[in-house]
Amino acid sequence: MIAGPALASWPSTQNQPPAADLGSSVSTHHNSAGVTNENRQQGTRGKRRLRERSENAKRRHSGRNLGSAERPQFENGDVEAVTLFEVVTMGKSAMQAVVDDWIAAYQTDRETALLDLISFFIQCSGCKGVVTAEMFQCKQDSDVMSKMVEELDEVETLFSSGSIVGISMFAMEVILIVLDLWQGSGLQYKKFLAFPWILTVTWPLDMGGGEYPLIMPGPYWKRFRSSFCEFVSVLVAHCKYSGVFDSYLTDTLISLLTELSDSRVRAFRHTCTLAAVKLLTALIGVALKLSVSVDNSQRLYEVEKAKASNKRVGSRLEKLQRKIDELQDKRLEMENMMDVIFKGVFLKRYRDVIPEIRAICMEELGVWIRLYGHMFFNDSYLKYVGWMLYDKQPDVRLKCVRGLQGLYADPLLIPKLDLFTSRFKERMLSMTLDKDHEVAVQALRLLMIISQSCDDTLSAEDCKRLYQLVFASHRALASTAGEFLYTKRLSACTQLDRADGPSERDPVAARIVAILQFFGESELHQHVVYLVDSLWDSAGSLLKDWASLTSLLLHGAGLSCAQEGLLIEVLLASVRQAAEGPPVAGRGTGKKVTSARERKAQADDCLRLTQHFAVTLPQLLSKFSDDPEKVACLLRIPQYFQTDASSAGFAEKYQEALLAEMGVAVERHSDAAVLQAAAGTFQALGSEDTAWHNAASAARDQLVRRWAARLGALLGDALTPDGVFSADADTVEEILSMLKRVATFYNAQDLSQWGLQDAASRLLGVELDHGGVPHQVASVALRCVCCSILWRLSTCMETSLSREEAVAQRNQLRAFCERCCRFLSHGQPSVREQAFLSLCDLLTAHSYLQAWDHTVGAPLLYTPDPKLQRALLAFTLEHVFTGADHDAQSRASESDLETSRLEDLHRRRNLLAAYCKLIVHGVLEMNMAVEVFKLYMQYYNDFGDIIKETLSRTRQMDKMESARTLVLCLQQLFLRLKQEQQSSSGSGFQSFSSIKELARRFSLTFGWDQIKSRESLTMIHRDGIEFVCQGFVQQAERQAPPNISYLTILSEFSSKLLKPDKKTVYSYLQKCVGEAVSSKDDCWLPLAYYRASLMATAEGVEDAGSHVSSDTSRQASSAQCSRSSSLKQAPVVGEVQGNKTAELKSSPVFTWAEWKGRKALKFTASADMAEQESERLLGAPDDEVNVDSEVDP
Repeated sequence: MIAGPALASWPSTQNQPPAADLGSSVSTHHNSAGVTNENRQQGTRGKRRLRERSENAKRRHSGRNLGSAERPQFENGDVEAVTLFEVVTMGKSAMQAVVDDWIAAYQTDRETALLDLISFFIQCSGCKGVVTAEMFQCKQDSDVMSKMVEELDEVETLFSSGSIVGISMFAMEVILIVLDLWQGSGLQYKKFLAFPWILTVTWPLDMGGGEYPLIMPGPYWKRFRSSFCEFVSVLVAHCKYSGVFDSYLTDTLISLLTELSDSRVRAFRHTCTLAAVKLLTALIGVALKLSVSVDNSQRLYEVEKAKASNKRVGSRLEKLQRKIDELQDKRLEMENMMDVIFKGVFLKRYRDVIPEIRAICMEELGVWIRLYGHMFFNDSYLKYVGWMLYDKQPDVRLKCVRGLQGLYADPLLIPKLDLFTSRFKERMLSMTLDKDHEVAVQALRLLMIISQSCDDTLSAEDCKRLYQLVFASHRALASTAGEFLYTKRLSACTQLDRADGPSERDPVAARIVAILQFFGESELHQHVVYLVDSLWDSAGSLLKDWASLTSLLLHGAGLSCAQEGLLIEVLLASVRQAAEGPPVAGRGTGKKVTSARERKAQADDCLRLTQHFAVTLPQLLSKFSDDPEKVACLLRIPQYFQTDASSAGFAEKYQEALLAEMGVAVERHSDAAVLQAAAGTFQALGSEDTAWHNAASAARDQLVRRWAARLGALLGDALTPDGVFSADADTVEEILSMLKRVATFYNAQDLSQWGLQDAASRLLGVELDHGGVPHQVASVALRCVCCSILWRLSTCMETSLSREEAVAQRNQLRAFCERCCRFLSHGQPSVREQAFLSLCDLLTAHSYLQAWDHTVGAPLLYTPDPKLQRALLAFTLEHVFTGADHDAQSRASESDLETSRLEDLHRRRNLLAAYCKLIVHGVLEMNMAVEVFKLYMQYYNDFGDIIKETLSRTRQMDKMESARTLVLCLQQLFLRLKQEQQSSSGSGFQSFSSIKELARRFSLTFGWDQIKSRESLTMIHRDGIEFVCQGFVQQAERQAPPNISYLTILSEFSSKLLKPDKKTVYSYLQKCVGEAVSSKDDCWLPLAYYRASLMATAEGVEDAGSHVSSDTSRQASSAQCSRSSSLKQAPVVGEVQGNKTAELKSSPVFTWAEWKGRKALKFTASADMAEQESERLLGAPDDEVNVDSEVDP
């Protein structure tokens, strides 16, 4: 039927040697067997030639039987040979035809057709070769039996010699024998003694680097896998009335797949396991149809039997009974075949070492249990699914969970799952925290199905655990948890809360109250946006029912003050979600391309919320005007309005009322949250491209004019003619509130035209000259003046200045920087820190101005003087790196102390980030980072990510200067350590091992691109050698240089050098030290250590390293162990999460001057440690089922 194996469709083919040479190739391995074996081999070669001729003739005969299958024709009329493998690779279009042709060929010549089918499975396993068979017609043939005995004798010989271990035998079924594995000619031979053949498989040893069709990437091979499975199903379906009940076909095929699925070759095992389980699935389909036929025949039999005796036809009853018996026998035969495949394939392969094979087994087991529960739906088979829920591979666990979803979704199967549920419920609950997100999502969906099918299966505590997943960082998991929360708790409360004669809004109000109750019980009020995002897919219509939400706020009775606050937060979050879309901080899954339909729906929602809140928001602001937290949330809603021309006509009559209420709220409250929300809303509505521009700008200007007048009057009363600040508490409070409003609005918009910065500057001058100004007032005044200068710098980027204006602006900048420098020594921490941040922001913005326009020239150029630079560095060292690192003690403290520590850590991180930006933007010289780099290891847990990012940015600016900074850092630490040891009264600031570890961390920052850092690394070694040999004179006594121990530190950079550079550095070292290296004194051991690192040899390194130290012998030992000890000192996952929590709670406030395109400074933890910790927390238990091992030849 199918022609010989043409391999045109396989990616790479090799020319096969003549078949006559195969025997000689095989025989070369057994020359030691003697003359008898040689004669036997000669006979085998002769038989093989005759067998190949007969098989080729059969193939030519069967090739004529090709019917509807497509056969490409050449120009001369010849037909190209097409194998089953090639047809399957064409796709499903030719599947029906080729199966029909194969069945026709099987009915004509079953041996040849079956051999073609076997060849198909061999080729699908990646075997690029030929399958030939030596036929024997009857089992009693003495020559054949003697042939089998001879082959088995050879196997026993190989067993006894230890050449083959672990062969599996099935008497008269399938005996897989590895007779020869000869590699001289680049071919591999395997012989299968399979009734009724002895099969010889020949293929090249090079099988494409271990790849085979089922694992090869790309859409083509994915389609091949689908076609391969389809072929098995179609083959069984078309043979169900003929060949499938032919023991000649089924016995051979099942035996072959069973034996190859147990092969030590992965390709055979994977492919034939897939074929075997798909064969079992197809047999289930046949058995199900047989069951339907049995039921139909049984009903006909009962109808015929119920007839009266005079109308009953006896022959018909007998015929129906025979048909029923025949169908039942066939069904029993199907079940026996299923049992053979299950025991011969599944039981061996569901624990296979290859995850793909285990996944195949578990996927099909779920199908078997669901489709043919009569045989498979019992605890004897369900236990395998439960066991594999603990598998280490996520794909295997996922297949198990998906299979269980199908079982629990069928209400008829639920009663039989009670024992399984009680045994594995805890495991299913724990899988919702699986480290693989898809497994966690599907596990949660499984529990949702269980909860819907069995109300009493999940306890209230179990449901509470699942509800908390709405705050998970993975959006798919959180959305699924939101669906579970909505269906389980929110929908159920509707029926419970219904009263007699409910109104139309009662169900909506009940669900909203249920959301508020859950939100209040969760005690995670800062994460309301995550709750709304989780409920958006399942309860989006409820959350966008703003009419019901506002009606409940305005007219609803029974809500407590806390519930009203929560409802306003939910209202704001739903507005943001509708206007901006689902992604929130921490849940971003990459850039999502929004479709036109989604954009249209989003625009419609924005228009709808604009039309609704333009009317109701003034009422809400009026009702909750006394509560600053509620007012702050309500004031942020207009930022999401659709302010283009489409909403202008509707909103004009409501603009005045809304803006008036906003003004009243700003005048009534001076809380930072209220002022920031109001300033942002006025900025959004007052943009020039909006329809609200005129009205919003006018309302804002009216407020600012009122503040300017009031502030001037207050300062006139508070400042005496002598320039002394004197005011009572009420006046001070009013001045402070006015300055807060001005500073907040100044940060959002330019208010320079009202001269507010002059009043703030007067207060700063009074504080510096006479004192007496409250520190809160002074701190806010610094913010006002800083914002004023920042807006002027921004104006310089947009317009050109005259020389006089540039000089005046530079003088103003210099004067304010000098004032801030004096405020750095102020008695109040808040004033000092505000002065420091103002300095850093202004200098950073000024550096951007220079980069923006180089034509500005000298009139505007301002460089901080050395005094100011030293003051900035001293402030950073004093207020950021405060004392020792007490992370361990803090973690053991109470929760309130922990919160205080995190807030203090966040404050110090902001200060350090501001200082590092000055270095990164070239405001300060790069060597000003030396003192910060020294503390990299000591404060690694708190500031390691910021310092590492600074080091990376400085290297991008200037590689050589950055390398000199590192050299200067290490040399200063070394000299300081040496000075402390000489004085014997040092503070122990750094030990030699810590300096060496710091050098190692510095070397790691150079990455793997050695060519990119070639010059800088060479310079580090050259400067280090010069530092060691400074003042060294080669003398007869060979006295070691005083700084020779520094070479041990320098050796940490040797591994980053290229081989030619190592030779160059080594030559320079020899030039500087001469022949002193031949000395065996201990004082020269650092030189030997460094020399060995340059020579890239391990000889003498351990001995040298164990004695090299400038501390003590104990410190030297710790120096050798510094690399391992550093891993113990690295931050664990809990620490990193703690720091991240602080960042989320109060993220760093980067002002207007922050550079565009800034790369976020974030915590970086060891990926390996995080992965190990995740596996420890979420991995499979220790008693997980083991898997078999494999040895691929």
